[in-house]
This record gives sequence, C-alpha cells and structure tokens, in this order.
Amino acid sequence: MQHRPAVFAALLGLTRAGSAIGDFWVQSDFCGRVKGASDDHPVTYQNPVTEEKTSHGTADGRNACLQHCLTHTATQAIVAGAGARALGIRVHPAAAVAALAISFGTHYAADRRVPGKGLLERIATRTGKGGFYKLADFGMNGAFHLDSAWHHGWETVAAVVATAKAATR
Repeated sequence: MQHRPAVFAALLGLTRAGSAIGDFWVQSDFCGRVKGASDDHPVTYQNPVTEEKTSHGTADGRNACLQHCLTHTATQAIVAGAGARALGIRVHPAAAVAALAISFGTHYAADRRVPGKGLLERIATRTGKGGFYKLADFGMNGAFHLDSAWHHGWETVAAVVATAKAATR
C-alpha cells in the first residue's frame, strides 16, 4: 500500500488520543489508586463521595488493573475506529485485534505497579533510571513519565501492526 506511512501516522495519532482519554478521563479514581495494590503493599482507598475507607490487596489490585486496561483498550478501539472511518481508512480486522492486544497486554504489564515488583520499576532500576522512577519532587513524577514513554513506544508498535493490510477507501 503506497499510503502506509500516512495510515500509520493517522492510526498512531488516533490511538494516542484514545489512550490519553482512556487513561485520564475514563479510568475511575478507584482503578487509578488500587491497580498497584498487593497483599504485601495494600492500598487504602477512600471513596470520595461516602468517605468510606476500604483496604485492597493483590486480588483487588489485579482486578482494578484489568478493569482499567479493558476500558482503556475499548476507548482506543472506539477513537481509532471512528477516526479511521472518518478518514476513509479500512483497518484489517485481524490487524486491529493484534494491535489492541499489544496495547492491552503492555498496558497491563506497566500499570500493575506493585512497589518493588512492578515491571517498569524493575526495568528502570536495571537501566540506571531507578532514581528517576522514584522522583516525585519539583513538580515531576518519574514513574509517570517512564510509564508514558513505555505506552507511547508500544502504541507505536501497535500502530505499525494495525497498518498491515490496511486500505484507503
């Protein structure tokens, strides 16, 4: 397909927008706070409406992360699907599923941030970025920035995959 670079750019922009919407607007406060909970590092969640406090361990952390990743990926699918249709791009269904699976799996792996055991923290520590990962000062949050870079990288891979057998109308 001679327009593959343009299709890639469009799909990357659409999935990036869907990701931001899914992460910051669709993700519930509960999922955002509890998705890294473990039995060794429980999270106390205070409901902002009722002010009730509940404690959450590994099972709740995994479920919250799963719920977040499902809504995040669904948001990406809706935004990318609607945008592709509006732009006259036909994405092959198998390529779309593969791209969304990449996004889902890598998002879950990164967002299950169990202190001392999470994938991104381990990668950061092994690559000499452990101090940056733990930075939470001067208006910066290293874990957030490394998380964003991880997602952007994998969304780029997913966009390349999504362009396989894509066509324009």
